[in-house]
Parts: sequence; structure tokens; C-alpha cells
Amino acid sequence: MSTTELGLIGEEQRSNWIRLRTMILLRWVAILGQLAAITIAQRLYNLQLELGLAYLAVGTSVVGNLVAIFVFPESKRLSETENFLMVMFDLLQLCFLLYLTGGLHNPFSLLVLGPVTISATVLSLRSTITLMLTAMVLVTGMVFWHLPLRTEEGFILRIPDVFVYGQWVAIMIALVFLSAYTRRITREMNSMSDALTATQMALARAQKLNDLGGVVAAAAHELGTPLATIKLTSSELAEELDDFPDLKEDALLIRSQADRCRDILRGMGRAGKDDLHMRQAPIVEVIREAAEPHQDRGKEILIEDGPGPGGEYNPPQILRRPEIIHGLRNLVQNAVDFARTTVWVEAMWTDDLISIRILDDGRGFPPQVIGRIGDPFMRRRRSDADRRARPEYEGMGLGLFIAKTLLERSGAELSFANASDPYAPMTETGQPTGAIVEVIWPRAKIVPDPASRGTPLGENQLISG
Repeated sequence: MSTTELGLIGEEQRSNWIRLRTMILLRWVAILGQLAAITIAQRLYNLQLELGLAYLAVGTSVVGNLVAIFVFPESKRLSETENFLMVMFDLLQLCFLLYLTGGLHNPFSLLVLGPVTISATVLSLRSTITLMLTAMVLVTGMVFWHLPLRTEEGFILRIPDVFVYGQWVAIMIALVFLSAYTRRITREMNSMSDALTATQMALARAQKLNDLGGVVAAAAHELGTPLATIKLTSSELAEELDDFPDLKEDALLIRSQADRCRDILRGMGRAGKDDLHMRQAPIVEVIREAAEPHQDRGKEILIEDGPGPGGEYNPPQILRRPEIIHGLRNLVQNAVDFARTTVWVEAMWTDDLISIRILDDGRGFPPQVIGRIGDPFMRRRRSDADRRARPEYEGMGLGLFIAKTLLERSGAELSFANASDPYAPMTETGQPTGAIVEVIWPRAKIVPDPASRGTPLGENQLISG
């Protein structure tokens, strides 16, 4: 699946979600805090500060906020560049205030971490690195260049040099650690959100097809009787109009068109009933339906079924839920993508469990990612060999996540393994040497209650909304 098909939000687009009013509100909070710190330092502790320059720095933020409030509409959302410039301004303004008030001797120097952490959360990697490097340069400069904090008597307030350098090292480490940590967590959350969105869209699409198939099947059923009546009546009229060739020809035309409508609806009804409309079907038919879109992709798909220990001879009827079909279809697609020639789908049932295994004769899963299979991570092709092996594949690595999520919603448990060492020399084709995906349901989750199998569906209901 591609980003365009799913309509997912990229990193650059996500940074455009921040409203200007949100940044203005946060800046007002910072302005009030800065004014309070300056006022308390001067009036309560009688520190000698460069009040003119300090109030100039704070006033610049005030003017910037007022201009943004009156010039831009309330609904304005900042672009990536605008967000970057606003956060950069806040960083420079804060560092200028720290320069005026003791540099790293000022306990508020830790606030330098704020703008960089915000950048790691909402901005692109390039913007975050730029802000982090700028903060590092400014903090390093403040170790050597700053205006000292003086008391009313003229004494300079400073901490020992070893603590200054310790403060510098701590801020450097915190800038890197918090940026990486925050960005990693944010990307994980965004990735999971995108993957869940893709899952919901896939399920919604399958459900729409299901509803459409039901409408087609209902139309074929409901129109069958009136079309038969039209055909019968037109045939009788044709027999009675031998003396009126023109009218007889019209009656025969009506009959032929009724036959044509019957054939069209029969084909549509068959597709609707067999493919989408039935509520339950034999397990092999459900597997065949899931694998059907990939039958003509140059790989052979072999479907095998049989009872397990204690299982009945006849295959069970399972629910044809969209999430089951779509989930199995994604698993089959993944197997076909990586197989050399053959994919095997094995169904097995017992009195308690329903099991489906999907195997292929490809390389299998890389050992380092088996533990992460099912996580929503982006897959990037790194070599021309991969492109040649799978020229049609333009996936995002979300297929297995979607399949896992949909099947787990139906009550299944999934496990992933390899049939052989993926780094061993390739053997001849036609043997299941690649990936193995096993899906196991408790029987009660997908096998309808036998007491309800003979229950009639009743009349077709009108579609509302």
C-alpha cells in the first residue's frame, strides 16, 4: 500500500497541524514567567540586572505576539518553516536573556531544553538537528561570555567552575538525549496512528464491498420474479400476434431484453452471493476467496485442508467476516511477494481450534525482524536486487500489521517463523523453505453455532441513510 492510496499524513504535513494561537499562548506563558523572574530577582533579591536589555528582549516577544494576533486569523496553522522560525526565535530570545543574567550560573539555563524538545515532537528531523546544534553553540558560548549576576553590594554571584562545566555537560547530554527520546516516542505514536488508520480504511473498504455485494444479490433476487412475468407475458403475446408481424417483433424484442436482464442479474447475483453476500462458507472457500486476487501473479497457490486430531471429516463452515478475508488476503499477498514459485495455504481443524498456515519457498523473514513482525514500521528497499526481485512491490510495510490487527479482532492468534535458515544456500524450488505464518482461532470465535445454521434470514430490509 502506498501513502497516496491510504491518505496517510507525512512528517512535513504533520508539522502543519500546529495552530498559531497555540504557539502564541505558550509564548504568553513564557513571557509572564520571564517578567516574574526579572521582577523577583530585582525587587526581592536586589540583583543588579541590565533591565533595559532584559525588558527589550521580553518586549520583542510581546510585540511578536501582538502582531501575530492582529495580522493572522485565529484559525491560522503554521507551516513547517513558520513553526521552525517561531521556535528558533524563542530559543534565541531565551539565550539572550540568559546571557544578560549570568549564563550557566543562572539556574534557569535548563529552560534551553524546552524549544529543542518541542521541535523534536512536531518538526522534521532537519529542523530539530538545526535547533539542537544552535542551542549547543549558544550554551557553549555562555560558558565563556555572559554578564555576571551582581548583588546590591556589587558581589558577583557565581558557582565554582567545576559546576559550570558540569552544567554545560549535563545540558549537552540532555539536548541530545531528550531530542532523540522525544522524537523516537513521537514517531512510534505517529506510526501506530497511521497504521491503525490504514487498518480502519482497509476494513471500511472491505465492508463497503460487502454491503455493495448484498445490494446486488438482493436486486437479483427481488427482480427475478417480475422479469419472469414479463418474459412469460411477452411470449404469450408473441404467439397471439402471428397476424401482426410488427407487433410480434416488438413482443419478441421485449422477451429477448427480459432474458438479457435475467442473465445480467444472474451474473451479478452470483458474484454478490458467492463473493460477498454469504454470511458463512466452508473454510476452504473463504481461503480461496482471500487468495483469488493473487492467483494470476505468476506464483502457484496450493490450498490444502484436512481435520486434525479429533476433528470431524467435513470442513467447518466459518463466518465470512470482512476482517478475516482481508487479513488472510494480506498474508497471502506477503507470501506471494516473497515466494519464488509456490505458496502453500494449509487449513486444519479440531473440536476446539481452527488453524490456517501460510508457507512459501522464498528466503523467509530476516531473523532480526521476526520479533518485530506486526509492528507498524516503514520498509525501505535498500538494493537494486530487491527491486528486481519484487518489481511490483511498492508497500509501506503495513500489510502484516493490518493483517495481524484485523485477524486479532476476529479472535485469532498469529505466530511467525521460518521453515529454514534464511541465509542458507537456496535449494530447489517447490519446497516450503521460506516464511511460515500460522493463524489459530478458538473454534467458537469463527464457527457459527450449529443451532443457528438453519435459521432463515427473513425478508430483505430497506437500506436507509
